[in-house]
Amino acid sequence: MKTWEEHLPSSSKGSNPAESGVSAAANGQNTGGQAISPPRAPQIPPEVVPMRARQARQIRTFRALRHRNFQLYLGGQLVSLAGTWMQIVAQGWLVYELSRSELALGLVGFAAAVPALTISPWAGVVIDNVPKRRLLMVTQSAAMLLAFILATLTFTGVVQVWHVVMLAAALGAVNAFDGPTRQAFVVDMVGREDLPNAIALNSMTFNMARIVGPAIGGVLLATLGSAWCFTLNGVSFLAVIFSLLAMTVLGEPQGRGHFSPWEQLKSGIAYAGNHSSIRALLVLALFFSTFGISYNTILPAFVDRILHADAAAFGLLTAITGLGAVSGALVVASLGERGPRGRWLFTAAMGFPVALILFAHSPNLHLALALSFLLGVGFMLQFTLINTLLQTQVEDKMRGRVMSLYTLTLFGFSPFGNLILGTLAEFIGLSLAISLAAMATLLSAIAIFWKTPRLRSLS
Repeated sequence: MKTWEEHLPSSSKGSNPAESGVSAAANGQNTGGQAISPPRAPQIPPEVVPMRARQARQIRTFRALRHRNFQLYLGGQLVSLAGTWMQIVAQGWLVYELSRSELALGLVGFAAAVPALTISPWAGVVIDNVPKRRLLMVTQSAAMLLAFILATLTFTGVVQVWHVVMLAAALGAVNAFDGPTRQAFVVDMVGREDLPNAIALNSMTFNMARIVGPAIGGVLLATLGSAWCFTLNGVSFLAVIFSLLAMTVLGEPQGRGHFSPWEQLKSGIAYAGNHSSIRALLVLALFFSTFGISYNTILPAFVDRILHADAAAFGLLTAITGLGAVSGALVVASLGERGPRGRWLFTAAMGFPVALILFAHSPNLHLALALSFLLGVGFMLQFTLINTLLQTQVEDKMRGRVMSLYTLTLFGFSPFGNLILGTLAEFIGLSLAISLAAMATLLSAIAIFWKTPRLRSLS
């Protein structure tokens, strides 16, 4: 790639214009007795300006990757999360095959999320007091074991819906610690300066896996069966465990002295409740996770009964949503340190439920795929921006507890939304149930932004 100097005429390269003028006079060249005009600085060719601007944006978009620990972390997460999404696709389809019931799908979603309701707040206290890398190794190892157990049950042909429900509940308990730990660990790897960019890249990696995992999972599900999806998910956890072992992390959390876990929990809740922006962001996440994304729970039934498609189409639909989410994460990553995040959050909060209503009434797979891309963009814009705005405002000593409250809003109340939507779909139909959930999402977002208007001005 040429620099802007290489676009200059050859006579201008490697010479100083002022020196050239002096040299001409000194060599007796005719200047006509006129004063020598002041030298002009070389002009940057117009076509070079946008090229250099693009290079600057690219560096800004991926600047958190200059940290070795974060490179290791993202590599391990990409492999592990691809396996996780393979299991999500296969597990949903397995439960639907075993039960042929939307209510059973909602029950599994309820079981997976309900542990967060009671465990997440206490998990934040633990996170603020123990080494985060060590805690992540424990949670990742536990999740790997649960995946192998589900694979064994499926291979042997004894798996029942209640097995999946119990294992989903156990995994939910693990994730109650794992989710906020991963979020709070990011600042330890990149520092506060690159934190917004790292959060966006972390979200992008999550959704790159959401593209790769369901695509592979759909093929494996259709050819080899769900048991192999669960097995490969278990193996994939080794990638993130090895990446954690390869890191060099300086500094360890300091204990909270004489403060009891209960006092630390209360102080974290009070801190979030007294900070208007943090409080509003948590409430926004709560309503969006409860109603906005609950449609994923009954998506296998929607693909079968409304779109009249198969498991491969289900995997493709999930992958396209992930592609949209990657696009949304790239938008957030390119915003820079002081981008208009509040305005982007408002746009996503208003646009997502509208796209979801249209999706609920899609007459065919092609339109559903297009709308899934938009849903992915809106989903990722909201959750990445909420995460970023929370982490850039919270104090380090409260980070674990605030992020555990974020996990609580993200997963703790979603089981109720999953259960409500599964029940509604059973009695009033899939399309109408999804539309009602979308309306609840839209009305709650309008109320939150009206109550806390400064959210739109956050950067």
